[in-house]
Amino acid sequence: MTFRNDRLSAFNFGDVYLAPADESDFLNDERGVRYRDAVHISLPSGEAWVFDYGVVVFWAVDEDERKALLNRLNIDGKQNEGCQQEHFRFITNGKEIRINRDTITLIDDNPLTRLAVSHAIAQSLKLAEYEWQAQCTIQDHSDLPRALANSGKISISRREIAKIRGRLFSTKSDIILHYGLLDTPEFFWEYPEYETTYNIAARYLEIHQRIDLLSKKLETIHELFEMLADEMKHQHSSFLEWIIIILIAIEIVMFGAQELQTLLK
Repeated sequence: MTFRNDRLSAFNFGDVYLAPADESDFLNDERGVRYRDAVHISLPSGEAWVFDYGVVVFWAVDEDERKALLNRLNIDGKQNEGCQQEHFRFITNGKEIRINRDTITLIDDNPLTRLAVSHAIAQSLKLAEYEWQAQCTIQDHSDLPRALANSGKISISRREIAKIRGRLFSTKSDIILHYGLLDTPEFFWEYPEYETTYNIAARYLEIHQRIDLLSKKLETIHELFEMLADEMKHQHSSFLEWIIIILIAIEIVMFGAQELQTLLK
């Protein structure tokens, strides 16, 4: 395939991309081909790889064609809303596959070689979304441990703690189960000869190291909110204990008053 330029661009639109209800019509209209969780679409200036989890990777696609495709996918409006992006250059027909200073050198013009690289880039962008979410959670609640240490109290409800813990669990579930960021994509089960290309790109993008770091961050955040939940539970238990003590005291006083009235009679 002859490309008009050497630009490679990837965009993460979150979960806005969903396979059309009648995918066969969509693939026929776009002359697309599905490879597991990615769809290959040929365009006049280049090609696009659309991943089911909301990432689109463009190889040498002109801006007008890119906008037109995104419009047909009903995600055109999202590209100006701060979506995460990655940009590279690429060279074909090199002596070996390598990546240096965001320039990708490929040894052939095989679209499946580009898909192998696209898988790594798509995973990296999806991972960046969760890294950003974890960092925001850390920043938004960084004052809680300090407040608990200084005053022994925190200005957050049990309900809010439960919601945050739920979001953390959902994020980790997405990473491990839903999007399979810890695993090699299923595409390479059928095409193992392209896995080396994927691994080279994954190493350059430090996917596995970033996943390990993100997992540690999520575990630390989870431990923090687990501790806060335990503290809130302890405060609630103490409150109930005081209510019980007060009720017992009231009952003793009332019983004593009745006994006194009996004696006076």
